[in-house]
Amino acid sequence: MIHFTPTEEPDLFDREVRQPGQRWLRTHGDAADRPRAYWTRVCPLLATAFRHLCAYSAMYEPVGTVDHYRSCSKEPELAYEWSNYRFASAWINSSKQSADTEVLDPFEVEDEWFEILLPSLQLVTTPNVPAHLREKANHTLERLHLRDDERVVRQRRAWYALYQEGMLSIEGLDMRAPLIAAAVRKQLEARGA
Repeated sequence: MIHFTPTEEPDLFDREVRQPGQRWLRTHGDAADRPRAYWTRVCPLLATAFRHLCAYSAMYEPVGTVDHYRSCSKEPELAYEWSNYRFASAWINSSKQSADTEVLDPFEVEDEWFEILLPSLQLVTTPNVPAHLREKANHTLERLHLRDDERVVRQRRAWYALYQEGMLSIEGLDMRAPLIAAAVRKQLEARGA
């Protein structure tokens, strides 16, 4: 994970998402149904706000989803609030489910709290994670399968291979998989390159 800075909600958000969403909540608020997905209307804008990086894996995500950091089931009043949205890979979003406050919010994470180990491509916490958040940080890695799940390691391996084969510059790697780029830079520094 890396730090993401919240962005202002898009101009059309209130009209296209919040207002129809609030109407839906008023008429269906007691229903056990998941709120109507008006948020899909702004998924492309959310992707742009997150630089097309999954908020949790910190890798390029071409077809991500809107993750409600505070789950719709627990806090339906936040279902149609831009400030509650994070851009995420669908399978990671599904892994999170309603674990909202049990996992770190990408807006509270600071850079250098996590790092990729080479050559294993495992994601681990660093000593930079504040002591009071270490347990939560490790739980986030476990719950979201970010540490060493084959699905995420396969993605990391693909980005790393593109770099190693000269098909992607370090700057390109920074844009598509910034944690891997940081690991490569660290490795190069250690070698004195």
